[in-house]
Amino acid sequence: MVYSVIRSWLFKQDAERSHDLILGALRRFSRTPLSLFWRQRLPSKPVTVMGLTFDNPVGLAAGLDKNARCIHAFSQMGFGFIEVGTVTPRPQPGNPKPRLFRLTADEAIINRMGFNNDGVEALVEQVQAARAKGFNGVLGINIGKNKTTEEADALDDYLQCLDKVYALADYVTINISSPNTPGLRNFQHGDALNSLLAGLKQRQSELSEVHGNYVPIVVKIAPDLSDEEVITMAEAFNQQGIDGVIATNTTLSRDGLQDQKLAQEAGGLSGPPVKSASTRVIKLLRQHLRDELPIIGVGGIDSATAAKEKLAAGANLVQVYTGFIYHGPKLVKEIVEQL
Repeated sequence: MVYSVIRSWLFKQDAERSHDLILGALRRFSRTPLSLFWRQRLPSKPVTVMGLTFDNPVGLAAGLDKNARCIHAFSQMGFGFIEVGTVTPRPQPGNPKPRLFRLTADEAIINRMGFNNDGVEALVEQVQAARAKGFNGVLGINIGKNKTTEEADALDDYLQCLDKVYALADYVTINISSPNTPGLRNFQHGDALNSLLAGLKQRQSELSEVHGNYVPIVVKIAPDLSDEEVITMAEAFNQQGIDGVIATNTTLSRDGLQDQKLAQEAGGLSGPPVKSASTRVIKLLRQHLRDELPIIGVGGIDSATAAKEKLAAGANLVQVYTGFIYHGPKLVKEIVEQL
């Protein structure tokens, strides 16, 4: 009830302004009595994946808390894990505004944010502060390349970020599937993919020795891949020893949308319209990945039923984003209680 009232007001505001207002409030009040408005006690449903023990299998997807400023607040909502980012080596403003749009008739979102973030060093400071103040949940850090970095130099950007976040992350996500950074999705194919993965795995091995701790690397892929492309990627993940896959990012498709006016906006579409496409990718991955290689399912999860569909398709964990925007913290509780 409380969230529905707040949402009614927020949805009358510009989408990005609403986003910033909410994050500001979560950050400011997470360690005060006002956090009672979003705190939830959820049943313990632990699951072990990638050698990590998650309190429950429902996580917050990357993109909502790009700069890791609200880790405590999201932890208070009962998420089994939190993924922050996408973060890049250098700060960047992202694409021109407006760049975030709600398609309320479809309970969907289109964004073309463009990896707007404060840079990896700023994120590291936030994560260090959260850890120092007692956060001990599972944290994923999602990394990408700067827009101005040439494709030939992209590996260097990922390695810079990996070096910075390795000691603070429980797992690191390699984002090669956002549609809003020119050329990024090229790294999902062929030699570009294999070269990137090989370089990351080599650095992971080196960092593991330095820190005495093995931090899993997972790769986030797009829903717009053909069956053949998904199978080829699965083979590359198997061969390179990638630790997990997140399926999927946002889609460029506009099929079946009711809001045809906003459907014309450029960017990645998330929410229920991407649900079937992401589930298809998960099913294909599960058929072709090594049995022990986990999948984190994301895309259109707006109910416990939708979460169960992802798990039945072969996912080991799930993440929410757009469903969380439309339904609030109660969605997390609903899913966990019904799993």
